[in-house]
Amino acid sequence: MAPFYELTPVDAEGAPFPFSQFEGKVVLVVNVASKCGFTPQYTELEELYKKFKDDGFVVVGFPCNNFGRQEPGTDEEIQSFCKHNYGVTFPILKKIDVNGANADPVYQYLKEAKPGMLGFRAIKWNFEKFLVDRNGQVVERFSSLTKPSSIEPQIEQLLKQ
Repeated sequence: MAPFYELTPVDAEGAPFPFSQFEGKVVLVVNVASKCGFTPQYTELEELYKKFKDDGFVVVGFPCNNFGRQEPGTDEEIQSFCKHNYGVTFPILKKIDVNGANADPVYQYLKEAKPGMLGFRAIKWNFEKFLVDRNGQVVERFSSLTKPSSIEPQIEQLLKQ
């Protein structure tokens, strides 16, 4: 089993959310925030999820307050914000740290598996994205500036494999 599938983050209610449930699926992991200039990306993330979920695609959001304190809410407030403002139906898990000594194991793994430019591992800002193939391999890392809709060709390609 790929190490990605051994990860078990926690959902917004505090229950284990094992990534083993994603075996054979294409996964887009995103660190999200409610009060960020990139927050409108929720719309395109939800559109991608709805378009491809029946083909084996899932988006997983990890709220994060590491950048400019742009995710100050509780897990309950974050869930409500995502549903009411963007109609989010993909999983939004428990708020985590993505950098530093308290970085969640999911992000420790993702950053190690797919460093950024010049080997830079740290997450630079909210809405950085990691694309994982059906075998649990981290195949691409996208900056916050990358619109989710622009990733659609890579998602389609991975879904065909």
